[in-house]
Amino acid sequence: MPSFDVVSELDMHQVANAVDQANRIVDNRFDFKGVDAKFEREGNIVTITAEADFQLQQMLDMLSSALHKCGIDVKCLEVGEAEQSGKQARQKVTLREGLEQMLAKKIVKMIKDQKMKVQSSVQGDQVRVTGKKRDDLQAVIALLKESDIDMPLQYQNFRD
Repeated sequence: MPSFDVVSELDMHQVANAVDQANRIVDNRFDFKGVDAKFEREGNIVTITAEADFQLQQMLDMLSSALHKCGIDVKCLEVGEAEQSGKQARQKVTLREGLEQMLAKKIVKMIKDQKMKVQSSVQGDQVRVTGKKRDDLQAVIALLKESDIDMPLQYQNFRD
């Protein structure tokens, strides 16, 4: 029986490229000359450091633009609160990866509400969709692409 998996994954190599690109943009921008501003990445958390809150917002735009150019959907960004400490302002941006349990259940419910001839089940941080016809599976993919899910979704492991 044909099947595929619905997942939400990030290419960490492309994330590293995007953070490096954003650092180069900050270094070359005229309005950031002489300003101690930088991006630092540890795992799925990017820390933005600058001297003022408005610079943090500009740097967040630079980061999202660099991520978009590297093919990473900016829906995965979860922006934290800006913290001012002394002369520096910091902001943590978390890159979300994997389907949370509630979101996976929402996807399964959305598929079942359409009364399609497919079965869907939650398997860890992914959703497996199985059906008898390839067209039914493609209809599920089209449904998920049109939905208002706030995470970027990828469709992997398509098997006939």
